Amino acid sequence: MAPRAYWKGYLKLSLVSCPVALYPATSEREKISFHQINKNTGNRIKYRKVDAETGDEVESSDIIKGYQVGKGEYLQLEPEELEAIAIESKRTIEIDEFVPRKEIDELYQNNPYYIVPDGEVGQQAFAVIREAIRQEGMVAIGKVVFTSREHIIALEARGKGMMGMTLRYPYEVRKEDECFDDIEDEKIPKDMLELATHIVASKAGHFEPERFEDQYEDALKELLKKKQSGERIEAPREREPSKVVNLMDALRRSVETERAGGERRKSAPRDHRAPKKAGRSNARAKKAG
Repeated sequence: MAPRAYWKGYLKLSLVSCPVALYPATSEREKISFHQINKNTGNRIKYRKVDAETGDEVESSDIIKGYQVGKGEYLQLEPEELEAIAIESKRTIEIDEFVPRKEIDELYQNNPYYIVPDGEVGQQAFAVIREAIRQEGMVAIGKVVFTSREHIIALEARGKGMMGMTLRYPYEVRKEDECFDDIEDEKIPKDMLELATHIVASKAGHFEPERFEDQYEDALKELLKKKQSGERIEAPREREPSKVVNLMDALRRSVETERAGGERRKSAPRDHRAPKKAGRSNARAKKAG
């Protein structure tokens, strides 16, 4: 069952448009979450909105937005004033241009959404726009308004639908020089680089997200199970990382470890064949027996 639509409106390419719905492509609801509890009473903690100066509780209807212009001085903005900001359309994603996928730096990628046709009326128009994007192998760039803010969104064909990725504005992306400037230019000896690339090659594989395991989440589930059954909770002893004195020795030992691990993986028996389904021949054999 599909989740509730996050946004509904229209997707427009020149004079072709269709109603669409956007759904968040990711979710963290499945993760274990906690409430804050008063350890003395076992009751949940409740937060109240209070005036920072008087300490009095403030009703939601009396709370507005304010922009700080000085110490203790704010420009107060009413909801209708914010609504007055001139944004062309809050209900339409209009495709402005198409760009090569590889030109979009990962730093600019923000949140992914699945895009589907909303109702039967625009199914064909949706399919036309989707296949035009797929055929050109490009990414469509448009704008969308979520919660009164305008976002750039990149659209690409994905299966029977589309995926939309909101993009950050340049002012939201920090310059790498701020962090990288202090890194010294190291001269890397050829033999060290060869050993390091050998380790990389021995660990090469394919992107298989189904193999990812959230070990912390699993440990949390085990902790809750033990706590519920009244078992004593003890912190495991942390293993200290081995102290490396010589980088070259560490690289050599790493290569030996990976080589030994590779040999073990090769020698381990593996059966990749899918289990046979009971076919007609098996059924006949049973009947004859």
